[in-house]
Amino acid sequence: MKKIDRLFIIGIIIFIACIVSLNVIVHHYDFSDNSREHKVALNRVEQAIKSFENTDNRAPDSLEELYLVCRMESYDCLTGLESIQIDETGASIRDLVEHENEDYYIVATDRYIYKITYIPANSDNNKLFILLNTVLAVVGVVLLCVYLYLRNNILKPFYEFSELPYELAKGNMNKPLEESKNKYFGRFIWGMNMLRENLEESKARELEVQRDKKMLLLSLSHDIKTPLNAISLYAKAISKNLYKDENRKKEVADNINLKVDEIESYISDIVKASSEDFLTFEVSNTEVYTGEVLSFIDDYYRDKTALNNIDFTIADYKNCLVNGDKDRLIEVIQNIVENAIKYGDGRRIWIETTKDSEEYVISISNTGCKLPDNELSHLFDSFFRGTNVENKNGSGLGLYICRQLMHLMEGEILAEIKSEKDERIMEIKVILKML
Repeated sequence: MKKIDRLFIIGIIIFIACIVSLNVIVHHYDFSDNSREHKVALNRVEQAIKSFENTDNRAPDSLEELYLVCRMESYDCLTGLESIQIDETGASIRDLVEHENEDYYIVATDRYIYKITYIPANSDNNKLFILLNTVLAVVGVVLLCVYLYLRNNILKPFYEFSELPYELAKGNMNKPLEESKNKYFGRFIWGMNMLRENLEESKARELEVQRDKKMLLLSLSHDIKTPLNAISLYAKAISKNLYKDENRKKEVADNINLKVDEIESYISDIVKASSEDFLTFEVSNTEVYTGEVLSFIDDYYRDKTALNNIDFTIADYKNCLVNGDKDRLIEVIQNIVENAIKYGDGRRIWIETTKDSEEYVISISNTGCKLPDNELSHLFDSFFRGTNVENKNGSGLGLYICRQLMHLMEGEILAEIKSEKDERIMEIKVILKML
């Protein structure tokens, strides 16, 4: 926050410097044409006064009378006209020009002296000066208010919880954010707290599962020792030829087989415990419109594929109601499209749909499939990565997660490799239950 405040102060200093510079410019330069207008107006009025005297043999009483008699246009810069006869006393002449604050012009004829008052040219500059400073002051106040609002409602709250992601990354789940009604971050804070709680629950659940598995493995390992000891005793007895009776030998052989079966049972339990689902998924099945899902996918990948020069198309589809979780279904399709971008040849990806009375099928296809046919059956296994991955990063869990999600949505996901015009095409079908 200190850096932001420092930048704001620097901005204020620059803003004030700009105001001072503009004021200096306005003060020293005349942006008005009034100076030239004065000269023209005064010159024409002087000529009109002389003409008026020659015609009416007297001095005009006012500028309006002068304009009317001489048929002149009026001048906004001229404000008044006074006159005295030349033979009057000096006091009267002093009265004519006694107002020191007035801007005036003296015209002398043979019989009269005239004082013409006018608005000076710099009066417009003063107006411009006042207007400019008023506008700048308003702008400055508005900017200050905007900054204070942003500082208190956005920057300060953001700064307060900016450390939370770092703490979560370190595994510190015990630092909740204070609830806030801030309309910008209230929902975000709520979401971050939900994320923290979910991570904390997941961590506790994972530790519990690991503990249970460890206890199970220890128990099974202990249980295996009993049949192993029995087999060992039988083997030693047979090696020393202790069993003379053939029926007894057969009974011992059967017992060994039973112990082997018992060991195999324990091993199966160990394998099952080791290969149990290590990921838990939450799916809220409801009514989902396929049009909303496909429209989202189209918007999401249209620009991304265009930047990579990939021909990405979605064929015309019917907006049908299916069973599933909208967010999870989008996640499944995104995972498939990302694989198509990563493992395809980057030429073409297309999505097609078909439907019948019971199923709605979304097919995602891409050119340039390099996966061997004999590896297709393992495509949805956990941690499986085909020989076509080359040096591309990945965990081998993407399609495994897709299958688990589809099963939870009462759907299915299938893969097929097609050959069209000497080209191998990977097609993944997402099968949904119609409503």
